[in-house]
Parts: sequence; structure tokens; C-alpha cells
Amino acid sequence: MSGHDHISSPTRTKEIIQRYGFSFKKSLGQNFLIDQNILDKIVDAAGLTASSGALEIGPGIGALTERLALEAGAVTAVEIDRRLIPILRDVLAAYPHVKVRNDDVLKVNLQELFAEDFAAVDKVSVVANLPYYVTTPILMKLLEEKLPLDNIVVMIQKEVAERMAASPGGKEYGSLSIAVQYYSEPELVCIVPRTVFIPQPNVESAVIRLKVREQPPVEVEDEKHFFEVVQAAFTQRRKTIANNLKARFFPGEGRERLEALLAEAGIEPVRRGETLSIAEYARLSAVLLTAGVK
Repeated sequence: MSGHDHISSPTRTKEIIQRYGFSFKKSLGQNFLIDQNILDKIVDAAGLTASSGALEIGPGIGALTERLALEAGAVTAVEIDRRLIPILRDVLAAYPHVKVRNDDVLKVNLQELFAEDFAAVDKVSVVANLPYYVTTPILMKLLEEKLPLDNIVVMIQKEVAERMAASPGGKEYGSLSIAVQYYSEPELVCIVPRTVFIPQPNVESAVIRLKVREQPPVEVEDEKHFFEVVQAAFTQRRKTIANNLKARFFPGEGRERLEALLAEAGIEPVRRGETLSIAEYARLSAVLLTAGVK
């Protein structure tokens, strides 16, 4: 296949859009990739082989899907916009191991999808140029449902990618960093200019790889409680951990019990939420749980 024939070439993308009379829907955050180089970086980062499966979310007109079809043994593309389904079926007709589903990935039973579509492969990666307005809910669903996933390689808004990969102490570090790092090991693959999309988005993009962990990096007895403590700590970023926790867990009582529990967890009450490591949050959650604070 020569470079000119790829779906991702600007001329072919425009030709497909014109042939099918397709118009972009702003509400669905549709930006199609027109750069073979970036597609190669995304696919390489996923480390696919003939015994891998690939789940793609928001395939658009199939530029990335076509690349995945050449590398993976089974590909499923989930597209919410039914106007794109006939286009995808058409441009991907040469690949019998590619399945196109017209669905909202946030509503799909992913355990069932994996059992049906990826029974014949050894490992599965999610590889996608995600619609930016639903990036976080999609990624959290993929991670929280503890799917048999090897890794997740996605193009997302640069700022969100930086938050996911952030270390304690910086302004990017927050509850999203901790949630993503609890389930996976994030790594920025590359920064992507706006010029490689039709239409051009108004934000910078980045490709991030999340290597899904077999075990969380910390031991947590009650995940729901752990994440509630993390959320509470970041409610108001300028406030100390003590003030934020008091508002959420100790309303209407003095500070004595809270300060004693923080001391037990080895955390200074004057610290801010963004300075605590994932291990410190795990310890804090455990201390609060033991004391019956929910």
C-alpha cells in the first residue's frame, strides 16, 4: 500500500468525506488524523502482534483502524456516529478480522465485548484517537472495569495527558493522576501538533501509553473510600489537607480527632493535597477507615 492510498493521507481523507457527503459534528468532537507518521507512533507504542487484539474507540473514517488491521489479529472499532458505519464497513471491507460496532462505549458491556471479540487472541490493547470531551470517563471505565488489557495507547488533549502522568508536587498532579496511576503506569509517547487533524482542534494533543498494572502499587482495602479521600483532599486546591478533610469527613466537630488521625498516618495537617504520594493517600484512607471515618 503506497503512502498515497492510506486513508490517513489528506487527499484520501478529503475524497472519502466528499464521496459520502460527510459533515463533522462538533458535539462529537470529531477530528480525523491525517498523518501517517503519528499513526505509526501510536501503533508502535501499542506493541501489537498477530496474536494481539485491538479495541478502537471513535474510529472516524478508519485511518487508524486500517493501521491496526495490518498489525493485530482481531480489531474491534466502536463508533457512536451511525453516519460513519457504512463508510467504515466500506473502507475496511478488505479486512475480515475487523469488526465495526455502532455503539456508545460508555454504555457497552465491555466484559461481554472482550469475551465475544477477543476470544482468539492472547492480549488486548485499546488504541484510539479519543474524542476529547469524554476522554476521562472513557479511560476511567476501561481502567475501573479491570478488563484483561495489556495497555491503552490514546491520543488525548495534551493538558489531560500531562495531568495523568504528573508526579506529586506539581500543579498538574491531582485526583486524575492518582486514579490513572493506581490502575496503570502512564508514559507520554509524543506531543502532537494541531496541523495533523481535519478539522484542526483548538488544543494541543499528546499520545499517552497506560501500561495496565496487574496489581495496584499500594494496598487498599476499600477502593471507593480511598478515592473519596483523594477527591476530598483536592476539593479546594489552595486549602490544606486538614481543611479539606474536615469539610468532607468531620463537619461540625473540632479539629482534635482529625489532627490525631493525620498524625497517626504521618501526615502534617498543613500540607496540601498535591504534595501527598499515592502511598500516603493509601495510609490515610486506612487510618480513617480503622477509626470508622467514612
